[in-house]
Amino acid sequence: MTDFTMEKGADGVAIITWDVPGKSMNVMNQQGFLDLEALIDDALADEAVKGVILTSGKEGSFAGGMDLNIIAKMRDDAGDEPAKGLFEGVMGMHAILRKIERAGMDDKNKGGKPIAAALPGTALGIGLEIPLACHRIFAADNPKAKIGLPEIMVGIFPGAGGTTRLVRKLGAMSASPLLLEGKLNDPKKAKSAGVVDEVVPADELIDKAREWVLSSPTIVKPWDEKGYKMPGGAPYHPAGFMTFVGASAMVNGKTQGAFPAAKALLSAVYEGALVPFDTALKIEARWFTNVLMNPSSSAMIRSLFINKEALEKGANRPDVSDQRVSKVGVMGAGMMGAGIALVSAMAGIEVVLIDQKQEAADKGKSYTADYMDKGIKRGKATEEKKQAALDLITATTEYSALKGCDLIIEAVFEDPAVKAEATRNALAEAGEDCIFATNTSTLPITELAKASATPENFIGIHFFSPVEKMMLVEIIKGAMTGPRAVAKALDYVRQIRKTPIVVNDARFFYANRCIIPYINEGIRMVAEGVAPALIDNAARQLGFPVGPLQLVDETSIDLGAKIARATKSAMGDDYPDAAVDEVIFWMEGEGRLGRKANAGFFDYDDKGKRQGYWDGLAQKYPRAEEQPDLHEVQHRLMFAQVLEAVRALEDGVLEDIREGDVGAILAWGFAPWSGGPFAWLDIIGTPYAAERCDQLAAKFGPRFATPALLREMADKTQGFYARFGQQSRAA
Repeated sequence: MTDFTMEKGADGVAIITWDVPGKSMNVMNQQGFLDLEALIDDALADEAVKGVILTSGKEGSFAGGMDLNIIAKMRDDAGDEPAKGLFEGVMGMHAILRKIERAGMDDKNKGGKPIAAALPGTALGIGLEIPLACHRIFAADNPKAKIGLPEIMVGIFPGAGGTTRLVRKLGAMSASPLLLEGKLNDPKKAKSAGVVDEVVPADELIDKAREWVLSSPTIVKPWDEKGYKMPGGAPYHPAGFMTFVGASAMVNGKTQGAFPAAKALLSAVYEGALVPFDTALKIEARWFTNVLMNPSSSAMIRSLFINKEALEKGANRPDVSDQRVSKVGVMGAGMMGAGIALVSAMAGIEVVLIDQKQEAADKGKSYTADYMDKGIKRGKATEEKKQAALDLITATTEYSALKGCDLIIEAVFEDPAVKAEATRNALAEAGEDCIFATNTSTLPITELAKASATPENFIGIHFFSPVEKMMLVEIIKGAMTGPRAVAKALDYVRQIRKTPIVVNDARFFYANRCIIPYINEGIRMVAEGVAPALIDNAARQLGFPVGPLQLVDETSIDLGAKIARATKSAMGDDYPDAAVDEVIFWMEGEGRLGRKANAGFFDYDDKGKRQGYWDGLAQKYPRAEEQPDLHEVQHRLMFAQVLEAVRALEDGVLEDIREGDVGAILAWGFAPWSGGPFAWLDIIGTPYAAERCDQLAAKFGPRFATPALLREMADKTQGFYARFGQQSRAA
């Protein structure tokens, strides 16, 4: 079977249907391009064919994008000239889409056959680039559909003509949110933006497209006509010039120059706008090749597309029966519990939300109502969806309501005694077969599991705040946790449409184990007299969403002090962070607890807006006359986290480096352009990483000492992904 089939009607309309066998959504591969081209050639050569409709055989979608393995194949097939292979491969795609666009027209734009795209629903990436090459785009009125070009989110940009065509269709200013932010729209908003041409009832989609094809329409694209002028002005036009000045400022402001794809995209748009269309396609292909040859691109694609998708599909799931959750109990209706109840109800799961007081339980349920109200205002939800979610949540103080729950998630106060009591009370009602999960960021799972008579059914599920926005969920196995509990947690996380990583029990698990050294290194530098702005901006220029000082303000300084005291108590003489505590405890004593107190490393106005760094820092810790080199600051911040990730792998806390990379990006925004800690070490090379660690350790102390695993790999010139193979297993 082929991915594309064609049926020629007696009315002269040929319908080409894209329907990849065995896939829920169409994905383009190399053979698919060849099949499509062959059918287009057939239709254009057949005198009985008056025009073509390109549509999908998948209900509710046109295409989800391109199989990114195509890129690797083009690069690998070229041998010693990978850039040439990529460029020629991309130009081959351009040629096919240009054939659709020209549709048999001669040099004088005469002849040719109209080709319409009929989109039943979602059209992403190449699934929109192909329609943009067609002469008219019809979209079914499907509110669930998403239409757009999200490539920038995985470290590339639309390279099959989508960049050039969208800019010429909409103008650079209007196209920028779709290209530079990967913004997706439903069909009606896509029409308002000018991306699609018509939105029609779903059951009339093909009829409307056929009607247009048979109407003898003009099919010459504006950019193929003499005298074409770009909407909003070309770069050499005053209005267009200002657009590109603003776009350049916006890109650099948002990315701090850390993401190569955004800069390459802007260059392709600017340079392409100065030349004829076919030359612009060649420029787009060259910049696209430039991005694909950047190791950052491969790393981002691997982590944010391939590995993330594998984890979401259960790459490390135990081989046990389906464990989807039908009824979940949530204990504690505070911010975390309310968020867990919200995402569970939105996934169609029955929820019992318990708190000590009915007022608190009701307030937790109202969090869902408030969230849905905001969605209704934005057109993202309806009153019916709101009521359906609320109907699934029972807010109560009665433990007896937990009967029938197959999963209970405890989100009560971070105190072992409180959690133990909650565990015993809940399981007394739900039964020992119920899987019990504790939502904690620091407390050992193995110890907490002692409150259960069946520790094999006890597991940690660490949500990040706010639950509804954060995509990662960290699942923690205690020493006795069994495979059914792991499968239950993974299946539940999949139900609520988040990305799971599974780690073993240890202090701070994986995410916080790496985040804390990042924050601590920034605080250490403050005490050394490094300018706070240098510290935070060095991090932002690495691609981190916020610097370490801003991050500790957001999470609260008293929380940091609490964690420090608990860690020091547990570690005794081995505790390594006394220099950090000096700053944190002093800040706590000054009442500067962070954003929540409108006073922390930053000053804030009455509305909580940052007003700059607090002057008191410089008085307590005077600025050093000679500030360190930017790259030294960046390396301290990076290696503080990366080395902890390596140690987590050595210790067996982390079992799969894919989870380490995906988790780092989704949990705390670790330099997404790098692909994650292990991918970054592969980019810079383990020999250089070990050498740099030796230098940092000699200057700043043993926290930068090269882990044995990294030293061994450096000596063998190994990379992490090469060493741990296709499954990326460390064990």
